[in-house]
Amino acid sequence: LEPVSLFMGTSLYVRLLLYTRSNSHCGRELPHHRPTDQPCSTSPAHGLRHPRVQAHGSAPIWIDRLVQTLLGREDMNVIVEEGASLDNIHLIGVSLGAHLAGFVGSQLKGKIGRITGLDPAGPMFTSAGPDERLDPSDAQFVDVLHTDMDSFGLRGAHGHIDFYANGGVDQPGCPKTIFAGKSYFVCDHQRAVFLYLCALNQTCSITAFPCSSYSDFLDAKCLQCEAFKPASCPKLVYDMSPWRDTLIRLGQTKVFFSTTSTLPYRKLSYRVDLVTWNQYLRWGMVYIRLHSGKNVTEARVDHKLLRFEQYTSTRLLAQFDDDISTVQKISMRINTGNVIGPRYKIRLLRVRFTPLDQPDRPLMCRFDIIMEENMEVSFRPLPCNTN
Repeated sequence: LEPVSLFMGTSLYVRLLLYTRSNSHCGRELPHHRPTDQPCSTSPAHGLRHPRVQAHGSAPIWIDRLVQTLLGREDMNVIVEEGASLDNIHLIGVSLGAHLAGFVGSQLKGKIGRITGLDPAGPMFTSAGPDERLDPSDAQFVDVLHTDMDSFGLRGAHGHIDFYANGGVDQPGCPKTIFAGKSYFVCDHQRAVFLYLCALNQTCSITAFPCSSYSDFLDAKCLQCEAFKPASCPKLVYDMSPWRDTLIRLGQTKVFFSTTSTLPYRKLSYRVDLVTWNQYLRWGMVYIRLHSGKNVTEARVDHKLLRFEQYTSTRLLAQFDDDISTVQKISMRINTGNVIGPRYKIRLLRVRFTPLDQPDRPLMCRFDIIMEENMEVSFRPLPCNTN
């Protein structure tokens, strides 16, 4: 391959290591100049298995877990294999490796089946052109996950689909100050790998929603999935085939989602529609709790003040850390911050909860609720065809 300008002047010794199920814990080095030579007679490359490549820019602690997870998912060669169909090659690049995967794909005229970029490196590549960084033209299908765009990651959209976890910046559970040491610098960047490992393990299936920005997503302005029917909105999963053709047709699609700070990272999301009939205009933040026996989970819609006025409908995105499949009781509080003076009443003609991650679950409603600002009210949800 011809060198790319951003890599010129570097002195790198690159090893190609072959992992199969028969040698899943110790990679066999492939010779660069005679790739037809078997690296080890007891661990040949199997020609019928789909190859996968991981490319990375430094020595990460998670590489063994990624190899083990891929081999656990299906019997494959975790390396590019001579004579393999380009359609079946899937390159997985982390940080700098995402651009390296793009360079390989570009040299092969975009004929590689798929490239996955996990938080592509931002330094040096921020102002680079498409020929010097990962780009949708580098493969038949390119998917990108962003977790650290305000530091080590690359801003913008660079695939057929770009996933933005928590807006692509400041991941939950990561240190917020430099006093945490190394973790402060790498936690957000590495979260992309751990989210993808979760997707590979099928322990988390996170739905992402097409939107122009994370703030619009949090404002519940873009929770529609009609463009992907009969499939749902795209999910952060290993198998992207339900959405691939639609995403290629759409061009470049940006999708957003929020996560928790720990495994399985997935939040349970509801669209909440409120119809208000209060006499006075009020501003506030909404707190919602779902109850099932002793299990309780809370959503805080507090990223900005919401407007509640007479004869208006307000739409919220409520995201809960825990999944409660059977909701027995709902508690709500509208916090206006008013601590002096009378408590104004807020009348809700209707509250409707629409599950976004589990569309097979029923809608939940309640009608004609009288609330006092800053006071919690609890109610039993009813079917939405009941009034």
